Amino acid sequence: MKKLRVALLFGGRSGEHDVSLMSARSVLNALDVERYDVTQVGITLDGAWLTGASALEQFEKKDFKGLRHFIPPTQPAAGAFYADESATLREIAALDVFFPVLHGPFGEDGAIQGLFELANAAYVGAGVAGSAVGMDKGIFKDVMRANGIPIVDSLLFLRAEIENELTIVIAKIEKQLGGYPFFTKPANLGSSVGISKCNSASDLGEGLMEAARYDRRIIVERSAGDAREVEVSVLGNENPQTSVCGEILPSREFYSYESKYIDGTSGLVIPAQLPDAVTNQIREYAVRAYQAIDCAGMARADFFVENATHKIYLNEINTLPGFTSISMYPKLWQASGLTYPQLVDRLIELALERKSQRDRTEYRRTV
Repeated sequence: MKKLRVALLFGGRSGEHDVSLMSARSVLNALDVERYDVTQVGITLDGAWLTGASALEQFEKKDFKGLRHFIPPTQPAAGAFYADESATLREIAALDVFFPVLHGPFGEDGAIQGLFELANAAYVGAGVAGSAVGMDKGIFKDVMRANGIPIVDSLLFLRAEIENELTIVIAKIEKQLGGYPFFTKPANLGSSVGISKCNSASDLGEGLMEAARYDRRIIVERSAGDAREVEVSVLGNENPQTSVCGEILPSREFYSYESKYIDGTSGLVIPAQLPDAVTNQIREYAVRAYQAIDCAGMARADFFVENATHKIYLNEINTLPGFTSISMYPKLWQASGLTYPQLVDRLIELALERKSQRDRTEYRRTV
């Protein structure tokens, strides 16, 4: 059987660069060498695309010596090229599918997906619209409100407002969102980077400024109160399927970057111990949200469930969830009967399926 030629993309220019390397390591280990011919492509924090047989290992060590410059395809059937040290171009065998494991801006927000679309390339994950809407928490919340999916109350601010009118911004939050605590978040980032829990006006000011470091659009959310954090994984294109639900037991004040990727101390309860009616409603909301933003391939939907009432709030959808060894997305599928290697295989199948659907679209008017 002919091997599929897969380009594994990792790194990137966002604050989630290191998380991407961790995810890529797990995906690379899961790719069956009997089925796939893998080209490793790393993107540096400065935006350089580099390739080589040990590119991921070298990115982990921050040693880029000997790596060649990878020039991605920018038009249909252009192939993929790299430049060697003498700057001459040599063609790599044409790639069948791109597997981006690029978390955050420029990799999860529709930017690189637009490049793949221009090149008419198959790629894993959501398209331009699904990626962009899923990434921007402000727009995503508006779409959920329009679709009748319950979300936590929130306000959106621009960096300029926070820098020039901080006192007014704080007063508006306190008036419209009620009492503390609040959460401040960059609108276009994930992995809990730049998120703060604010228990006072002083905390809020600091949290707003911290979030503004990472984005020009900042979300402030009221706390869900005495609630459980429940997540569900979604997989598919036109007919998405959901995994079992899992509950996060944060070891810190909230499910922080350190809890997710550094110390791994947060507990996971899989499946979540919830009434069947609540679990079924969570899974229904996840599919509705997935379809509302035209997601594809995969996503992880994160919810809050109030302990006293079992009321459900959708927090966000992550269209390119973490793939590390302790990440919730693959763990939920494993608990649902799909192993990590099988999950990777299925995502590649879905990418090729989505490409075949695009190929049926006519872009030229015929008489």
